[in-house]
Amino acid sequence: MTPNSSRYSWRRFTPRLFTCLAGYNRETFSSDLIAGLTVGVVALPLAMAFGIASGVTPQAGIYTAIIGGFIVSFLGGSRIQIGGPTGAFVVIVAGIIAQHGLSGLLMVTMMAGVLLLLFAVTGLSQAVKFMPRPVVIGFTNGIALLIASTQIKDFLGMRIPEPPSEFFERMRVLAESIPAIDPIAVGLGVVSLAAILVSPRYLPRVPGAVVALVLGTTAVALFDLPVETIGSRFGGIPSSLPAVDVPRFRADLIIPLLPSAFTVALLAAVESLLSAVVADSMSGDRHNSHAEIMAQGVANLVVPIFGGIPVTGAIARTATNFKSGARTPIAGIVHALTLLVIVLVAAPLAYHVPLATLAAVLFVVAWNMGEWREIGDILKLDLAEKSVWVITFALTVMADLTVAVETGVALAALLYIRRVTETTSVTRVTPEYLIEGRAHILQDKDIPPYVSILRIHGPFLFGMTDKLAEATENLDELGSIVILRLRNMTAIDSTGLHALEELSDRLRRSGRTLLLCGARRQPAAFLQRAEFIDHVGAENILPHVQAAIERARELYEGRHAA
Repeated sequence: MTPNSSRYSWRRFTPRLFTCLAGYNRETFSSDLIAGLTVGVVALPLAMAFGIASGVTPQAGIYTAIIGGFIVSFLGGSRIQIGGPTGAFVVIVAGIIAQHGLSGLLMVTMMAGVLLLLFAVTGLSQAVKFMPRPVVIGFTNGIALLIASTQIKDFLGMRIPEPPSEFFERMRVLAESIPAIDPIAVGLGVVSLAAILVSPRYLPRVPGAVVALVLGTTAVALFDLPVETIGSRFGGIPSSLPAVDVPRFRADLIIPLLPSAFTVALLAAVESLLSAVVADSMSGDRHNSHAEIMAQGVANLVVPIFGGIPVTGAIARTATNFKSGARTPIAGIVHALTLLVIVLVAAPLAYHVPLATLAAVLFVVAWNMGEWREIGDILKLDLAEKSVWVITFALTVMADLTVAVETGVALAALLYIRRVTETTSVTRVTPEYLIEGRAHILQDKDIPPYVSILRIHGPFLFGMTDKLAEATENLDELGSIVILRLRNMTAIDSTGLHALEELSDRLRRSGRTLLLCGARRQPAAFLQRAEFIDHVGAENILPHVQAAIERARELYEGRHAA
């Protein structure tokens, strides 16, 4: 490798912050400051709730948000990404603690950090895109259900020993403990849930979780309500900086903990890159995935030293950051510093935070992260795709996340092989074939200047869909009508379908129209079954490129005639 190529390779990890500081001014800082303060306040109840739900202390969640959030914003590859603890890790963290204790969790998190650094340096982070959509939806649905089930005890105020970690056994214990329900805690939880759901209508600038936290804490403090609080269970939150304590390294646990560490690293990569993509769609920016994964690796390597839990990109907090006016990673740094100030100044107030309120917060988090609306789309797919989703979901709930992800990816890989092999065909060239093919070729067609034609060559399955996003990154370079030629696309799956839907939505928002033409048998049948035709309109799906160009002329003339 030459010196120049070496410099180029390391340039890939340049933090987004460094490129954003050019031209940074007082107006930009004002926007970042307001956004950072807002998302810092929003992150407080979520960080505490994720810490408690994971089986650690609430301050562990807060320390994760402070230190992890700072590192992700300082070193990351996204302009507005917010890092911290998320619901994706709750189930696996709780399982690791139950089996190996807190020291095992800290070791797993650091191992995951090392794996993420390896992913970034070797380029293996790009392998994250090989997570097919049914697998992602399946384990997301399962995690959301498990998170909600872990909060039933606190929401109902049941003062019973912690229920078993196994889902059905937990539900049995909770059902048998119905006489232990505390009406006051239930009332507080219901009011908190209502505040989270209703307050955005009347206080759109104040997050519902913050409203619920203030109302619940105030009610407990003023009326001395006899419900469980952070103070009664954990003794409150220390108003000091987290202590530095390097976890004891145990070589004998490396092999047993490696599957869990790999799952944490994979989830961190998937969640952070998904959040970065969402951030790009909102801000119009394009994140640096290499720098982002590198930052996630550093964060997960450092956070355990301060007693924290796994870190990743947080979609909800990133969206709040954008809506609050964030322009650069400085907003994420301000968010971390805001949390630090809250801990140092207002930690004693956390003593009265009711656990029923935090349970209500996590109920809403579970609902929002569950992607339940996607289930309807999954059910429209073929039996093989539905089977991958069902098995991943069932294993997440009944076994554990590591087994679910491994099995789901293995099944999807087999499905991938099957789809590719099905597309191979051997046919004889006949005069009829040549005549039929003339309508599909481009060489003799008069393509109007307002038309852009894209083509997909080969199978359009999971792991390949980012190529479409890269080809259409700058929509301003495309005409007002975009024709996607599918003549040489041999196969498609649900991940490819989702990519087409996203392209259609992006083009529509930009005032452009998408036409599809020439789909072969498997893609055509798949698009029909998934009701994608309703998404773009049956009149915009054409048999060949000649018909698509004629349809484009019709649309163009209709617009200008009006």
